[in-house]
Amino acid sequence: MNGAPGFLHEGRAYGLLAAAGLRVPRHGFLDSGPLPFAPGEPIVLKGIADQLWHKSDQGAVHFGTFDAEALKAEAAAMRQRVPEHPWIGGLVCEKVAFKRLAGLPTEAFVSLKRDPDAGWLVVCGIGGLQADAWAALAPPLIWPIALTTPDGALADLRAHWLGRTWLGHQRGTEALTDEPKLLAFLQGLWRAVAGLEREGVTLLELNPVVLDSGGLPTALDGVGTLEADSSAPIASPDPAWYQALLNPRNLVLAGISSREGTVGRIILENVRKSKLPESALRLIKPGASEFLGLPCLASVAELAAAPTDQLILSLPALQTLEAVEQLCRQGGGATVVYLVAGGLGDGADTEGLGLRLVACLAEHRRAGKWTPAIVGPNGLGLFSPDQALNTLFIPEVKLPLAAKPGHVALVSQSGAFLITRLSRRTELGLRAAVAIGNQMDLRCSDFLNGFASDPAVKVVGAYLEGFAPGDLQATAKAAQALRASGRRVLLYKGGRSQEGMAAASSHTGALAGDHALQASVLRRSGVLLAERMEAFDAALTWLGAFPLGRPASVAVLTNAGFESVVSADLLGGSCHGTQLTQAETAALAATIEAQGLTGLVSPRLPLDLTPMADEAAYLASVRLLLDTEADVVVVGLVPLTKRLDTTDPAVYGPFAAALAALAETSGKWVGVAVEGGPLFDAYRQGLRRAGLPVFLTMEEALEGLRLISSEM
Repeated sequence: MNGAPGFLHEGRAYGLLAAAGLRVPRHGFLDSGPLPFAPGEPIVLKGIADQLWHKSDQGAVHFGTFDAEALKAEAAAMRQRVPEHPWIGGLVCEKVAFKRLAGLPTEAFVSLKRDPDAGWLVVCGIGGLQADAWAALAPPLIWPIALTTPDGALADLRAHWLGRTWLGHQRGTEALTDEPKLLAFLQGLWRAVAGLEREGVTLLELNPVVLDSGGLPTALDGVGTLEADSSAPIASPDPAWYQALLNPRNLVLAGISSREGTVGRIILENVRKSKLPESALRLIKPGASEFLGLPCLASVAELAAAPTDQLILSLPALQTLEAVEQLCRQGGGATVVYLVAGGLGDGADTEGLGLRLVACLAEHRRAGKWTPAIVGPNGLGLFSPDQALNTLFIPEVKLPLAAKPGHVALVSQSGAFLITRLSRRTELGLRAAVAIGNQMDLRCSDFLNGFASDPAVKVVGAYLEGFAPGDLQATAKAAQALRASGRRVLLYKGGRSQEGMAAASSHTGALAGDHALQASVLRRSGVLLAERMEAFDAALTWLGAFPLGRPASVAVLTNAGFESVVSADLLGGSCHGTQLTQAETAALAATIEAQGLTGLVSPRLPLDLTPMADEAAYLASVRLLLDTEADVVVVGLVPLTKRLDTTDPAVYGPFAAALAALAETSGKWVGVAVEGGPLFDAYRQGLRRAGLPVFLTMEEALEGLRLISSEM
C-alpha cells in the first residue's frame, strides 16, 4: 500500500503518528483484510493516490456508513476521477466526533518539516478551510525541535489564540481539553520526528487536527513528502583558523600595486602599523624579490615550503580562485585565506567562479585532504586590537582605529556595516571585528564557534543579510552554546522584505530566506534579534559597557519633563519602571530637600530633577536609586541648562568618573542620554571615556534595554 517514492500518503502517515503514541482515527485499506468497523458505523472513505494532496477538491472523499461492497464501488468511482494520479487504494477511516465552538475556530493544522537550514520544525496554527485567513490574525507558532521542548511549546500554545480557545481562556468559552492532554500531544509530535527521520520523511502536514469527544488532539488528514538525503557530510575547517586570523604570527599579502591608493596598498599600509614585526610580513609579487622593503614570493606555490598563518588575496576574481585551487593542489601554504575580491558567487559572477571555489573546497574536504579555511569572498578586512592588526582597505585618514582590546566581537556580512560601527562606536572595547563577505567557506556559525572558544569574548554583535546553506541551525546552536556560557549574541538580520532579499542577493549572493522562520529559530537559541538598526546599536552600546546581567527594573532620572513622559511611555512588561517603597520615597524626598529642590521636584519615578539640578543633585539621586530594586539607572542630561557644566573637562570629567564608580560599586548598570546638538559632543566623549554607555536620546537608551530584556 506504499505510494511512489516522494509522496507520503495518509495511511502511512497514520502509522508513523500511531507509532509515536498519537491519537489517529481507526482506519484500514479496502482489500487489505478485515476492517475495524461494524456494519452501518459512520465512516469516511478517502481515495489515496500518489501526489493527491487535496482529496476533497477532486471528489476523493466520501462520508457514509460502513458497507464493504458499497465502499469498494465508491472507491472505484474515485479512482476514475483522478486518472492523472497513480492509485494506491481506498482508505476507510473512523468518522471522529469532535468538539466545536460557535463563531470560533477549533481546528488546528500541524506541520512537521525538515528544513534544510533550520533542521526539524513543528509549525502549529489555526487549521481548517480558512487556515490562510486566520494565519494573518494569529500567526502560526514555529518550534525548532533542537531548540524547543514540549513544555516550552505548551507555554507558547497556551498564549496563542488556538490554545486559549482549546483551554477555555477566551471570553465566554468553556475548555475543550486540558493542558496534560496538550502536553502529551506535543510530546508525541517530538517523538514522531525521530520516526519521520528514519523513514526519510521531509514533510508531514496534518490538517485538520481536532479535539475528539475526550479532548484528545486527533489528526483527520496527513500527507507529506519523502526524500532520501544521500549527500556525504563535508568536514569542517581546521579550528586553527581562528587564531591564525586574529593573532597571526606571520602574514602574506598578494595584489600589492605600485600605485598608491589602491586596495592592496591601503591594506599593506594598515598592516604595517600593527604589532607584527616587519620580518613577519611577505608579499607575493611575480618578478620581484623585494618590494617596498618587504621580501617577495613569485606565487602561492612557494608557500608550500614556507607556509603562513594568514594569506590575504587582493586579486581579481579569477586570479583569486586560481590561487586557492593551487593551494589545495599543493596541500599546504596558509592556515586561513582572506579573499578581498567580489565577483565570486555574487551578482557580478557571470562565469560560475563561485561554484568552482565551493566545489574545490568540498572535493578536498570530503577526501580528507588539507584545505585552507577561507574568509569571504567580497571581504573588506578585519581589525584585531590585540595586535593592532588592521587589514581593512579603508585609509587611516578615513578610519583611524585605536587598539582598545575588550570583550566585544563584531562579525558582519557587510563590510560597510562593520566600518560604520567602528567609526561611530569608538568607545567599544573589541576582541575582533571581521567582515565575512559571502560566507562561501567560513560561515557565521564558524565565527560564533570561534568566539565561543575564546574566553575574552563576552558579547557578539552580528549583521547578516543571508545564511549560507544549512547554516541557520548551525548558527542557532552556536548562539545557544554562547548563551549557555553566559555570553550574548546580538544580531540584525537584513534582507527581510522581497526588496531587501533582492538587494542582498545582488550584493552578497545570499538570499534572506523566510524571516519568520529565521526569527523564531534565532530567538529560541537566545539570540537578541534587533528589528531596527537603532535598537541594535543601542543594545550594543549597553552590552559594550555591561556584558553581564539582564535589566528588568529601570529607574529614570532627568532634568527634562519630556524625557520623564517618554520613558513612562516606553517602560513596561519585561523592562518595567522601578517601583519605590514608602521608605525609599521618603529617602528620595529627603535627598531632594538636601539639594535645595523642594517644591520643584516630586519624589516619584521617573524622576524629573528640573533644569535646576546640578551634578551633585544627580549623583545623590543616582546613589539612592541604585539602592532600590532598580537593575539599571538611566540618567537623562539635557545639557542646555546652566546648572550643568558641559564645557570644562575638569568638572564633567570627575562627574563622569563618579557615575561610573557608582555603577561599579553597586554592580548595576548606569547609562546616560545627552539630548543636545554637536556643541555637546566633547561632553559626550568625556562621559564615554569614563566607561559609561552614552546615547543621543532617552528613547534610544530605553530601546536598547528593552531588546536586552526580551532575551528568552
